[in-house]
Amino acid sequence: MASESVPSLLSRRSAWNLAASTHLPTMAAASEPATDEGVLSIYKAARRIKRRESTLYNALRSVADDAAFVAEIAALWPALPLVANLRCGLWYTQPRTLAATCYFKSTDGHAGNWGFSTARLNLHLALLAGERGGCIIVDSTRRGKRFPDSMSKTIPIWCCVLNRAIQRHRLRAINQGSGLNLAMVVAVPKGNVEKYSGSSNWDSSVHLPMWVLDTEKNAIEGRIEEWADQFESCGADIHSLSLGLQKPLRPLWISQSTRIWLNEVPEHELWEFTPIILVSASASGTVPTQRMSSEYSWHYIPGAGDDEESWARGLTPALFWKHSYDLLDGGPDLCNQLVADIVEKERVYRAQRGEYSPQIAAKHLKSSSHNDPYCYGDHTTITQSMNSDPSAIAPTNTQYSSDGHVAFWIGASNLAVSSTRQVIDGLPDVDCILNCDSTSRSPSGSSENSYLELPIVGSKDDRFSLLKNLPRAISFAKKNLTAGRKMLLCCQTGEDISICVALAIITRLFSDSGCFDCGDSFAKRDITKLEMRKRLVFICKYAVNARPSRGNLRQVYSFLCNEKEQLSC
Repeated sequence: MASESVPSLLSRRSAWNLAASTHLPTMAAASEPATDEGVLSIYKAARRIKRRESTLYNALRSVADDAAFVAEIAALWPALPLVANLRCGLWYTQPRTLAATCYFKSTDGHAGNWGFSTARLNLHLALLAGERGGCIIVDSTRRGKRFPDSMSKTIPIWCCVLNRAIQRHRLRAINQGSGLNLAMVVAVPKGNVEKYSGSSNWDSSVHLPMWVLDTEKNAIEGRIEEWADQFESCGADIHSLSLGLQKPLRPLWISQSTRIWLNEVPEHELWEFTPIILVSASASGTVPTQRMSSEYSWHYIPGAGDDEESWARGLTPALFWKHSYDLLDGGPDLCNQLVADIVEKERVYRAQRGEYSPQIAAKHLKSSSHNDPYCYGDHTTITQSMNSDPSAIAPTNTQYSSDGHVAFWIGASNLAVSSTRQVIDGLPDVDCILNCDSTSRSPSGSSENSYLELPIVGSKDDRFSLLKNLPRAISFAKKNLTAGRKMLLCCQTGEDISICVALAIITRLFSDSGCFDCGDSFAKRDITKLEMRKRLVFICKYAVNARPSRGNLRQVYSFLCNEKEQLSC
């Protein structure tokens, strides 16, 4: 029976295979129309819906809606300056209301990656808060959080480190019997000298929002002393901070979920601290919600101003607020075309005037004091952004053009940094220009001795672009500084590449005392990251908009190390 069952089993199996083969084409043919009709997975469907809702008009309407909330909060404390945390915060503040910008990164507040960056000290913000009694910082986030990590942890860490360093500085001054107490008598209102000059009433503890876990808070507290040591060793002007801040810095948090009774808004002068009010502009919802205006419906996008390269289509915050009524009244159907027209008109306008070319009249700062460790003149800071109204407070090392653009003189070094908007014909107080932006056009009448263009790109595009061009930059700077000429360093933004070139020039050609010596002292000293950081802190003391990238700073350090090796051979 076994021998008979095997053929019967094989015949049944072959019959089943034959039937399956005859039906398979029919099944496949039935499935093909379903594929052609575009059956989407849940993931693809969700992505398509999100793409449809994340339109340019929805983003701009969301920005305008959140900016109205920011304006309401700013009106509660009109005496406090409004500050935008770059870059997202610029979208939520109109340029005419902006007093300054700052740069705090969320990555310095990510869990397990907390840090205090000496490349982003934002000391001008602390001095501004001390002068005006506090400040309001605006930022936003796309994620389903009420606050970005820059506000939840990065800025609280910054406040605590500065408070701790000031406390140490005052204790040393008291123990040494220096003249700090006499200076405090002038700086602090009468009757409060004892309260703020000592350390017993100076709050240097960490103040974090209540949603930060205790384990994370304890880990941050355990590293404050280390960060304070780094801050003191980087060469920052802690003495000016100590005189400028009458009360310790302390962050406060406000979002659209915060309840504020208008009849009980406290006066900031009555607080026992200098308030750093952190305003998260957007609502914390994770799903876009449908909203209505008088004419159009639109989807609200939390943190719409974040990651502008992915949606803005070349539109900048300044251009948006200049044309905001036209863009919003045009509706979703015309928005993309309106933005394209505005961006193109701006591009043509700049091209006709030399790519980036508003007029500037730069006056060189004469040194009047040599008390600074770097003998570059008086300590001055800027309290305005490049897009703000130049008629307000302007420091002596900063020169505004009639169009509101700015150049920063680095003390009395005969070096200035700016964006390529300053590269035009007939700069009256600049003898030579080192242009690090290949997209701009050289001024007419320029010669090889007065103008050098280096096509340097960012480290993300070319990891060695800056490194390859620094030898020519140093040679050009050495020749012109030896002749006593005043030189303008510029790049497209005036915040990264030009700052790194200035850092290389000051480290390579200037002595530790800040005097130009053609690089004689460079051969006698060691090049360390700490020494380079000290000089970067000094540059940021004047060019307060500086935002050098880590990749470009690495290239500067590599260049200096290579120069040192060549000299030692």
